[in-house]
Amino acid sequence: MVKPFLRSCGLWLPVILCMAVIFRASSLPGKDIPSLFAYQDILFHAAIYAILSLFFYRAAGGSRPGVSRFKLFFYTVIFCSLYGASDEFHQLYTPGRDCSVFDWMVDTVGSCAGAFVGGGLFNKWLK
Repeated sequence: MVKPFLRSCGLWLPVILCMAVIFRASSLPGKDIPSLFAYQDILFHAAIYAILSLFFYRAAGGSRPGVSRFKLFFYTVIFCSLYGASDEFHQLYTPGRDCSVFDWMVDTVGSCAGAFVGGGLFNKWLK
């Protein structure tokens, strides 16, 4: 009984932690975000959502063995895209930040990339 619970924690804890990092970063006022290089916003959005989708793909596949790669890809992208939309909505209430459809689209593209890679890298590990 304890072992399945620990396995589930090991699968889903990275997802929850990544979501917490995204939420915390979205809570930073705009003036507190340093400008390191051009287009950093696009790179950071794509990268963090690719990481989130890798973790989600792994957790969903490990929790539901036998689910097809296509379904895992679909569920992962939908989940991460919806989280990206909620993240953009959250930024409406953060000083110096705004809700951006473009950022949400970049989140979704990053989610697709992460889920695509996850399907290849983690598929053997899940079986």
